[in-house]
Amino acid sequence: MQGPALLILTALADTPRHGYGILQEVTALSEGRVRMRTGTLYGALDRLQGQGLIQVEREEVVDGRARRFYRLTPSGRSALAEEIGHLHTVVTEAHRRLGAGPAGGLGASTA
Repeated sequence: MQGPALLILTALADTPRHGYGILQEVTALSEGRVRMRTGTLYGALDRLQGQGLIQVEREEVVDGRARRFYRLTPSGRSALAEEIGHLHTVVTEAHRRLGAGPAGGLGASTA
């Protein structure tokens, strides 16, 4: 799963959100390291919707502008859970390898 998809699915895991809300949540989740552009967001939303991982929950008009709220589908929840398991395996292995290295553990200085 690519980074934008993972971040979007994670942003939608707890509650439906509209586009701008997703952008804000992605920034918060990434601690400011990722500032997704709207073109990237809406392209990813179209792909995720086409894959059946998200769907439009509702549309509202606020100040004359349409807001489309997205939510995870059951397939989206399963895909996110599967990716979490994969990432956990990779992170566990990275920790193991760092701990087994010549520096003798995490946080050890190489200087």
